Amino acid sequence: MVLNVVLAFSIVLAILTIGEIVSTKTKAFVPSVFVSATLFLIGYWTILPADIVTQSSFATPIVYLSMYLLLTHMGTLMSVKELLGQWRTVLIALAGIAGICAMTLSIGQVLFGWQAVVAGTPPLTGGVVASILLSNAATELGLPAIAVLATAMYIMQGFFGYPVTAFLLKKEAKRLAEQVRSGEVSFKPHEKLAKENEAESGNKFRIFPPVPEQYLTPYVILLKLGFVAWLAVLASPYLHLNQFVVCLLFGVIGRQIGFLEEKALVKANAFGFLMTVLMAFIFAGLAQATPEMLKEIAAPLFGIIVLGVIGMGIFSIIVGKLLGYTKEMAFSVAMTALYGFPADYVLTIEAIKSMTKTEEEHDYATDQMLPKMLVGGFTTVTIASVIIAGIFVKLL
Repeated sequence: MVLNVVLAFSIVLAILTIGEIVSTKTKAFVPSVFVSATLFLIGYWTILPADIVTQSSFATPIVYLSMYLLLTHMGTLMSVKELLGQWRTVLIALAGIAGICAMTLSIGQVLFGWQAVVAGTPPLTGGVVASILLSNAATELGLPAIAVLATAMYIMQGFFGYPVTAFLLKKEAKRLAEQVRSGEVSFKPHEKLAKENEAESGNKFRIFPPVPEQYLTPYVILLKLGFVAWLAVLASPYLHLNQFVVCLLFGVIGRQIGFLEEKALVKANAFGFLMTVLMAFIFAGLAQATPEMLKEIAAPLFGIIVLGVIGMGIFSIIVGKLLGYTKEMAFSVAMTALYGFPADYVLTIEAIKSMTKTEEEHDYATDQMLPKMLVGGFTTVTIASVIIAGIFVKLL
């Protein structure tokens, strides 16, 4: 079925809008990404064309452009000091990955067999690259059902990750908001921003003067973001890091030296549209999850996910407690393996919005939670899952 581009665009936005409305009405108890994913899945099984997201114009190359710019922008939300201070988050995220592997390779192997857990575990630890590697390897070995399992694992794991993470993040946001309300924590957003600006103006790392306000247009901001993202893509092979990770790092550095503005895409009035592009593209993958596919591999698919989440929770909470994180924050960081960016950002912002009442509470919760979730997502999805997949391909 071929739709008019504007109609396809409107249908996609209607689904995303319904997700937002349900999330707002339920105070993020039912996260928008879960609602939207469910509606897309039902739509693909009934009346929606499988390529509706592509027909709506949310396809490559604009998806990759959005990813580059958004991740560089995310870097402008953090300082070098904040980024380096997230080493505990990295350890907790890795502990969660270890928990997944421990449970699936032990109990999972007994219940579902070696091939199923070897193919299903890497996609559960993170991104699409792991899914593709294991799916291709299973196909080459003449194991079509196992290949389908690897693909379905990547597609379906978010249905577990979204609601569980939303519940955990809401509890954490509520705890942080209550710290501000009770006077236990003093966090003044405007004072903090003034101090940051003052510190940046005297920052020994700043080598670029501020752009005069009359020249700080969306064109200029987007030009600078694009330039930094391009440098990140060029540098990634030499740094032996994923190019999206390098975009985040270069965004942090770009802000530190004064070349990029803080919250760059927000100031360029482009953040909302680019996030819409990325969220729509993520749900396009659900078109592959046909009822026949899910019926064929339902038992190992959902069994491995449940075991993996249990192992992830146990390991991350234990390590998190040793490193001073609450069990909710530690588990949430590990859960980023089930969806990554941008869902980790959306879930965090929705939880904070629903649990805070003042700007002070909102900014404090964002300051405490968002960097952890972003770094956790990159650790699990972008880095750890690829390494795990490279190892497990040889075990299949």
